[in-house]
Formats: sequence, C-alpha cells, structure tokens
Amino acid sequence: MPRQIWKGAIRFGLVHIPVSLYPAEQSEELSFTMLDRRDLQPVGYKRYNKGTGDEVPYEQIVKGYEVGDGEYVTLEKEDFKKANVEATQTVDILGFANASEIPPYYHEAPYYLGPDKHGDKGYALLREVLERTGKVALATVVVRTRQHIAMVYPRDNVLILNTLRYQNELRPAKDLDVPKDLKDAKVQPNEIKMAERLIADMSIKFDPKEYHDTYRDDLLKMIEEKAAGHTRELPKAKRTKNAEVIDFAKLLEKSLSSRKRGATAANDEEAEDAPAPRRATGTAHRKAPHKAPAARARRKSAPRTGTHQRRAA
Repeated sequence: MPRQIWKGAIRFGLVHIPVSLYPAEQSEELSFTMLDRRDLQPVGYKRYNKGTGDEVPYEQIVKGYEVGDGEYVTLEKEDFKKANVEATQTVDILGFANASEIPPYYHEAPYYLGPDKHGDKGYALLREVLERTGKVALATVVVRTRQHIAMVYPRDNVLILNTLRYQNELRPAKDLDVPKDLKDAKVQPNEIKMAERLIADMSIKFDPKEYHDTYRDDLLKMIEEKAAGHTRELPKAKRTKNAEVIDFAKLLEKSLSSRKRGATAANDEEAEDAPAPRRATGTAHRKAPHKAPAARARRKSAPRTGTHQRRAA
C-alpha cells in the first residue's frame, strides 16, 4: 500500500464520499552519490545561515514569503491548512466533461483515490456512472501546498485523479516557425499516400508491459563492466549530413520495403521453427506396392474405352 498523502472527501452537489489520496507514480531512476574526485569521499550539503554562516538544524527552518526587501511573512505547516480548510481536504467536483475534450499535454501527474470509512457505496456509485456515461469529472484539489485542477476517471475498478496543468503554465506555440499547410511544406500527394501506408503498417495496440527504460539497463551494464575492471571507449559521433532537399518519397518507399522484408524474414523463421512432416512408418512402406493392381486394372479397362470411342465414331 503506497503512503497516504491526505484523507478527505469527494464532493459533488450534496454527495460527500470519504476518500484517501495516494501517489500512483513510482520512480526507478538510478541513484548516484556525489563524490569528491580526489579521494572518492561522499559530498554533503549543509543548510547554513547566510548571515552568520552557522549550520541550521532542520527543525529550526521555517518557510517565509518575501513581502519587501529583506522582510518576510513566516508560514507554519498549519497555516497552509488554515488558508482554506475545505480546499485542503476535498476533491471538489466542478462538472463533467468528455475526456477527448482535454488535450493530453494538460495531463500532469496521476494519483489513486481509495474509499475511506463509510465511503464504499458513494465510491462505487461515482465509478459506475462515470463508466456508463464515458465522462470524466473536472475538480479542484490541493496537493501539499498548491491547488490543482484535476480530472477523475475510472480505470480497472479504481478512481484515478490526474492533476492538470493550468493554461498559463503552458507556453504558447504561436511563436514556433512551423509550416502553415502541405502546400507551404511542398508535400506531394504520393508522399501522403505512402506515409499513410507506413502508419497503417506500423499500427500496434499499446501494451505498457512491453516498454521499459532500456537506457537504464545499458547504464547498469556499463557500471557492472567498470566495476569488473572493463572500460568502454566513447563511440565516435556520427556526422549528420546536411541536405537541402530530402526525398521523402524515396525514404518512405525504403521504409515500406524494409518492413515487408522484415515480415518475410519473420515468416521464414516461423516456417523453419515449425515441426518437420512426420516420416511414413514401415507399415506404410509395405502397403505402397498395393498400388500396382490398380494400375493393372486401368490397363484392363483401356480396351473398353477404345470400343466406346469406336461406337461413338
């Protein structure tokens, strides 16, 4: 069970559903220790008073908001809740929308919502109606010291709360220099058709189990090699060729043909892996000569055919 972030409730209309909020993410980043290159001793960081230079114990540190030059308003842990007690303990549903109306780049971080004491019925009810209607709930929620807009939706029998970015947190894309349309980019009709064929050929079903951080694996392998006394030389960087005109049609055609060759090779491998046909048994070999009488029978019936032909004549 992950560590509980807070205990509160989902609220929409007069409905009040007791829930707890849990983190859904877990980091698998490699952890590195900062070392002094000269003697490989770990490097530590001290919190110190910039006025006196003295080290400050953690329990003596308080958060402050600067209101003037060198003037601060200090805030204790309880003050963040006092600002709005309900906001810090509630997933306040504002309304319901179609998930397709929320662009993916607004999605920020996922959390699990679990039912708390006396919350099972309301939890199951909300989960079911969201499933049936295909809607997501848009809500506000405070996580730690910040209010987020969020979407709540069902997934594998669990309600997921996904925090969303505010619009002002996304940089406008209008300043990017991008082609206005296909004509501006000089895209040819045959290139569109081949690109569509390539996309259709490369279409797959997303299965998250098939993906993992392969760079992490490579980095761990290199660390193990270095620990064993083996070192690698840094590979030479490949020079990128600067071409004024790129023949996309040719590149797309090569991509399609290479995928066809890959599919053919895979089929050949499957054929090689398939079990060989069963050899005939000794009994079958002994029965083979019985075909001879059938041949004799055919020879005997030949004159009848000839007679029939003469009669027809």
